[in-house]
Amino acid sequence: ERSGIINIALDGIMIFGAFAGAIAAHGLRQDPFFVDHNQLLFCVCLLIAAVSGAAFSLLLSFSAINLKADQTIGGTALNLLAPAVTLFITKVLFNKDKLEMETAVDSAGKNRDFGYALLNGDLGAAGQVFFDKAYISTFIALILFVLLSVWIYKTKTGLRMRSCGEHPQAAASVGINVVKMRYLGTTISGALAGFGGYAYVATVANGTAEGTVAGMGFLAIAIMIFGNWKPVGIALGSLLFGFLKCLAVTYNKSLIQPLESHEWMKTLLANNEGFKAFYEAIFKNMYFYNLIPFVTVLIVLAFTSKRSRAPKAEGIPYDKGAR
Repeated sequence: ERSGIINIALDGIMIFGAFAGAIAAHGLRQDPFFVDHNQLLFCVCLLIAAVSGAAFSLLLSFSAINLKADQTIGGTALNLLAPAVTLFITKVLFNKDKLEMETAVDSAGKNRDFGYALLNGDLGAAGQVFFDKAYISTFIALILFVLLSVWIYKTKTGLRMRSCGEHPQAAASVGINVVKMRYLGTTISGALAGFGGYAYVATVANGTAEGTVAGMGFLAIAIMIFGNWKPVGIALGSLLFGFLKCLAVTYNKSLIQPLESHEWMKTLLANNEGFKAFYEAIFKNMYFYNLIPFVTVLIVLAFTSKRSRAPKAEGIPYDKGAR
């Protein structure tokens, strides 16, 4: 978006990238070499997903830059197109309504083997967090985040891209190719979305690609707005919403069990049927915790949207003759 293109199509690009990565995983797992090298298989599939996402994003680039079409409508069209295309191909190739990757968690490749080699078999508490309990995609994403943050603020190309999102006519007047910069920005965005889509499907979604990424693309857009289009704000927003997302998985052990261990809580539940019914319907309901990240997005955006500063030329088709 720093280059001036609104990428509403993130969700669709994530779906397409996830599908391409799933197809790659399905095929490569037939090779004995990749069966014995899960980490490498996962990295190759991430790369294929990123390339596919970048290719799919070219549809948005062409419609927004060359055809000067409305970027929001173009992105929405791609969000509708991606799940339809992926489900259609899955039906044609596999005669299934969804594509499942065999032993998805293993193929995603946690860092356990590398951790044992590094720590001589003694992982310890810190080692378990960073190696046994984490996926390699997490560390790749962190490295990409740092490198791209430095690139967009500290390099000549990054400065040129940001100028195209603020005042493309002024950028063009000093010899910057606005079309090239906007294509570059959208393609990088598509590659990252494809990477994120496959990482989500192979880990959180437990290896099932069925035409959805549970709205993670729209959540990413909300986090970007929350972070005011700046890396530090986006990082903090991602950590906040990631934490809230984890509540839905760990709520029973992290919240419910400690709360119910108190005597006052046991007494309240035993003596108050109305409170017990409310407590079980809300606080012991997994779907309640699944809602928390998205409700938080609405609340946060309601209070922070007035302070948001989007790139000035975002969403405006580039016209060489305009001033």
